[in-house]
Amino acid sequence: MLYLGPSALNPTPAVESTTIDDWQQYYLQQAKVAEHALLRDFYAKGMISAATAICDAPLLAMDIETTGLDPTLSDIVSIGLAPMSLKQVNSSQARQWLVKPRCGLNDRSVTLHGITHSDIDLAPDLADILPELLTALAGKVVVVHYRGIERPFLHAALKARLGAGIYFPVIDTMALEARLYRQPPVRWWQKWQRQPKVSIRLADSRQRYGLPHYRPHHAVTDAIACAELLQAQLATRFSPQSPINQLWC
Repeated sequence: MLYLGPSALNPTPAVESTTIDDWQQYYLQQAKVAEHALLRDFYAKGMISAATAICDAPLLAMDIETTGLDPTLSDIVSIGLAPMSLKQVNSSQARQWLVKPRCGLNDRSVTLHGITHSDIDLAPDLADILPELLTALAGKVVVVHYRGIERPFLHAALKARLGAGIYFPVIDTMALEARLYRQPPVRWWQKWQRQPKVSIRLADSRQRYGLPHYRPHHAVTDAIACAELLQAQLATRFSPQSPINQLWC
């Protein structure tokens, strides 16, 4: 485990390969050095300690739809949030924003998430919703399905608009599935058995837990779907008293 000190206070998307072992201290540091008021306020809300039981953690599921897969070339087009706990997904409090990407839409992204040029004609830039978005995210442990999208894209989008990015702890439901289905063979003979890989995509993972099928690539629906998947994972594989550091990254 690596703790990021003062020399790494403005992480880039490449830091997805790095682990912060003290998010509480990281937030305290960032609150002191962040230059933009929105980021100072975000980090000033603080973060729970690594020993906090998952049942006591403030959780918020999030999904982001984008125009591509590279945050340096693509941009965010939709964000969905769904407050949750171990027992409940507060779908009545779920939120979704359409935002106008700086790079514009392309045919592939339109086909994937169904958001068209006419949908975003009057949509705001991400900068216009940042006060509301960051207030919703502040102090929360964010739940996503594949952290390689939400965290890098928000970091890049905020860096382009505020001059500095953002970094926050996430529970990655895809990574939790990977713990079961992406482990290397433990015996020599298993290396020679050609078993098809088990899909750890959101819909396929939900199906294994008996969860219903939802329309994919719709931000708030995917956020709710991710929240329900985490609930199922926690119910079958973890104790409510499991410390949050067994789950977040």
